[in-house]
Amino acid sequence: QVQLVESGEGLVQAGGSLRLSCAASGLIFSSNVMAWFRQAPGKEREFVAAISRSGAGTYYADFVKGRFTISRDNAKNTVYLQMNTLKLEDAAVYYCAAAGSITSNTMTLAETYRNWGQGTQVTVSS
Repeated sequence: QVQLVESGEGLVQAGGSLRLSCAASGLIFSSNVMAWFRQAPGKEREFVAAISRSGAGTYYADFVKGRFTISRDNAKNTVYLQMNTLKLEDAAVYYCAAAGSITSNTMTLAETYRNWGQGTQVTVSS
């Protein structure tokens, strides 16, 4: 049974930082592309960042480039999202996701990812 468990939920002031973690089990972690998505109230789930199986390749949504960093530790079966210079509009529930098969054309699509975590809340205050 695949499990993805996010942690790092928190309340942070605008301009601050937060690091999310996602611990995976029940899958061959190093064989999966990992990604972070987010969903704010009343909005659709949107792609934030993805990282290749080895960690050598990272991909970001334009609105987080230069502020967020995705990384992974295959020895710990964990993927991270370091979020810096947080903005009010970054407030959302953040989900990690795993995909065993992916192409560059489908990387940003939620339906590409078979396995999902339960989500962790990020709140940004002014």
